[in-house]
Amino acid sequence: MIQEVFIPILLLFADIVSTTVIVQVILGLLISFNVVNLHNAFVAGIWQALNAILEPILRPIRRILPNTGMIDLSPMALLVGIQIAIILLNYIGNHYG
Repeated sequence: MIQEVFIPILLLFADIVSTTVIVQVILGLLISFNVVNLHNAFVAGIWQALNAILEPILRPIRRILPNTGMIDLSPMALLVGIQIAIILLNYIGNHYG
């Protein structure tokens, strides 16, 4: 039952969070290089929504990671953590489910 129900739901959630992190990083780069502008209401709304969703997840990671100045490594650490969780979930599902 675990393999058929809970693990696919957790894997779907992990995919959604990973995609959200990648979109936030790309949008952040586009904003930094002035390709898109936060004065646009649509872009500002997406940026605020992504930050509202991911900030509670990224804040504890930022506290643990050393300060690197302008480079924020917390999204990459989150993506690595998600991939580790996916590997563990697949292992648990295959061996114990």
